[in-house]
Amino acid sequence: MSDAEMAASVTLRSMAEIAERAGIPQDALIPYGRHAAKIDVARLGELDASDEPEASVVLVTAISPTPAGEGKTTVTIGLADGLRRTGSNAMVALREPSMGPVFGMKGGATGGGRAQVAPMDAINLHFTGDFHAITSAHNLLCALIDNHLHHGNELDLDPRTITLRRALDVNDRSLRQVVNGLGGRASGVPRETGFEITVATETMAAFCLAADLEDLTERLGRIIIGRTHDGEERTVADLGEQGAQGAMAVVLKDAVLPNLVQTLEATPAVVHGGPFANIAHGANSIIALNTARRLADVVVTEAGFGADLGAEKFMQITGPTAGAMPNAVVVVATVRALKFNGGMGLATLNDPGTAGLEEHLAALEAGVVNLGRHVENMQRFGAPVVVAINRFTQDDDAELAWLQDWCRDQGVACAVTEVWAHGGAGAEELAGHVRAALEQGRTAEGLFTPETGARERIERIVTEIYGGAGVEYSALAARQLADLEAAGEDRVPVCMAKTPYSFSDDPARMGAPEGFTVSIRELRRRPGAGFLVALTGQILTMPGLPRRPAADGMSVVDGQISGLS
Repeated sequence: MSDAEMAASVTLRSMAEIAERAGIPQDALIPYGRHAAKIDVARLGELDASDEPEASVVLVTAISPTPAGEGKTTVTIGLADGLRRTGSNAMVALREPSMGPVFGMKGGATGGGRAQVAPMDAINLHFTGDFHAITSAHNLLCALIDNHLHHGNELDLDPRTITLRRALDVNDRSLRQVVNGLGGRASGVPRETGFEITVATETMAAFCLAADLEDLTERLGRIIIGRTHDGEERTVADLGEQGAQGAMAVVLKDAVLPNLVQTLEATPAVVHGGPFANIAHGANSIIALNTARRLADVVVTEAGFGADLGAEKFMQITGPTAGAMPNAVVVVATVRALKFNGGMGLATLNDPGTAGLEEHLAALEAGVVNLGRHVENMQRFGAPVVVAINRFTQDDDAELAWLQDWCRDQGVACAVTEVWAHGGAGAEELAGHVRAALEQGRTAEGLFTPETGARERIERIVTEIYGGAGVEYSALAARQLADLEAAGEDRVPVCMAKTPYSFSDDPARMGAPEGFTVSIRELRRRPGAGFLVALTGQILTMPGLPRRPAADGMSVVDGQISGLS
């Protein structure tokens, strides 16, 4: 059965029942159809007199992604189901999928097999409209900026310094660089600009890092829109009589409320926000995370891509902002992906009989260094680490045994999971290891203090997390960093924008490369988000579609969506 068929085979519970399971009062539930709802967080205050979330946080991350597959979201969902099966009051908190990868290369992001959040088709597409609202709020701001230029430019903005680009939640390489305002005086002021995918915008980052609507409004007001001809910085709060952040907040008023759905085993799930982890910070909203922490005893959440990206950013950005540092970390690995890191091609992985077991074990041994570095990196932060070996049907028992022995030799707890085939039942051993890890009572800590400058942060991330030899700055990036240091504006978290496929900034360097240099080509201030973005290598903030996008296989047949996965 396909993921869609498995999801369709399950009769979902009513949202009233899911809310009751989560301890959410009915008057805090705002239904969006039969199987999704918004949570009115303000109506949860009576649940806890202290109003402080106390649940343990389990962060699920993974090895470097490969075409062979890892299944991080699937394991995250299966683990939450497994924890509930073994007696924990668990909830799962996830990001909303972007339509860019849904119609592009990766497909959807609702898990797979019997470990899914549902309704998978709605969540992967328009869901409750949050992404549309974020896109609209962001583009409203861009329209207000161009309108300001058209009607006299009272702020004396230099159009060449306007940093904001319009947004679209679809991969479209043709929009990376555009010129707008063509068509004469009535059509505005011509200037060179472009588009970013919605999940890469500062509006999305501010949305996901805000504590509530008031905090979001303040964060939006801090977004930089450009500089005057005299070089003075101008922000969203400077635009219009009261700032443009109020109008943006109007558009986002309902979107800021977190979404409640369910797993196929009726575990309550909060799905909200969705920045990418390679070009943004890669975690669901802290409103969702802390809402789940108020309702459950254990919250399972995930960080995007490999642990060098999403998990590192969770430790340095999301966790400190939310006041919710992880109490345990799960690193997901597959035998297939490790063998791919060890040099085995997809053709052999997909047809294991074309090579002998010795060849497979040799590739596994060569590729396990990728898992080793990710585990070591997560251990640096101080929370206990558990490895989840996500089993594929082609995996040989000898390969799984070898990997389990390797984990034991490293002193790391591990469990083979079969959540795609068996849901929570396939994660009960993993759940036991996670419960034991939580009983240690340890909490992760970041690597930096609030006074650590951006230069030190970047260099330590490259050398200590990525395993590189050093950093090389372009002339532009070097000048930007020097200016930030001179102004005392460099003491903020750094969000590295880097390829997810390698520890280096070269996607072709698999395994655990060493001795490389990471090139920083540009630094972008994101005061609304509260961090600095360092663009490395050839990373882009508007992806393109692959030669054969997932969209090619989609259609509607007899009223049902076909080809969505």
